[in-house]
Amino acid sequence: MRGFEIAKGYDQTLSLPKRSTKKSAGYDFSICEDITINPKEIVQAKTGIKAYMADDEVLKIYPRSSLPIKFGCTIPNNVGIIDADYYGNKDNDGAIFIQLYNFSDVSVTLVKGTRVAQGIFCKYFKIDHDEAAPKTRQGGFGSTG
Repeated sequence: MRGFEIAKGYDQTLSLPKRSTKKSAGYDFSICEDITINPKEIVQAKTGIKAYMADDEVLKIYPRSSLPIKFGCTIPNNVGIIDADYYGNKDNDGAIFIQLYNFSDVSVTLVKGTRVAQGIFCKYFKIDHDEAAPKTRQGGFGSTG
């Protein structure tokens, strides 16, 4: 099972991510409020969306191909990783934020509803005798250190 929900504290009429065409791999993510990004600045854009998935899956967040051309922005770490245990965390209920970097020389304003990223669910594999720390997620963005 995998899917999307609106996170607590966000407008419950937000649109959930969806694929744009029958053969699209990615689910388009939109921002849920207007933001202005100054030149050479990184912001965390709110989506108001959370994702649930199986324990052996991850949601990878990639920039939409039109983001650099239309807005002079990209995702600074190239791909965002949303782990299964990010869903429902105590800090932000698992709300997904998308980091955006303005590499242009002018400020750019993105309006609510602008599609900025696409998410693709993927299975992942662990090594034999995996000894990951037995701890559980204690919070939201960047909480594992």
